[in-house]
Amino acid sequence: QVQLQESGPGLVKPSQTLSLTCTVSGGSITTGDYYWHWIRQPPGKGLEWMGLIGARGTTGYSPSLVSRTTISRDTSKNQFTLQLTSVTPEDTAAYYCVRELGGGQYDHWGQGTQVTVSS
Repeated sequence: QVQLQESGPGLVKPSQTLSLTCTVSGGSITTGDYYWHWIRQPPGKGLEWMGLIGARGTTGYSPSLVSRTTISRDTSKNQFTLQLTSVTPEDTAAYYCVRELGGGQYDHWGQGTQVTVSS
């Protein structure tokens, strides 16, 4: 059974860089035709797709966040990470890492981690 677990700081100051890690167990992030995503949900708002990294290492980003977002991976640890630079209070959200089977079908979600941007 594939499991995803987000980790990272719960509080980040404005202008700093937010870094989150998703640890995957029960399956390798480098095999299959899976895509590994970061999705967030600000308080009272809907889900917002941030970006992805594919099993072969290709990345893609939301046009609205591309200038501030980097997704990378550590294959030795079976982890992928999100870095979001120059955060503002508008980046306060629950952040989720998610696996996609392909065709937009998300089949495994992490439990999410709450990040608050505040001084």
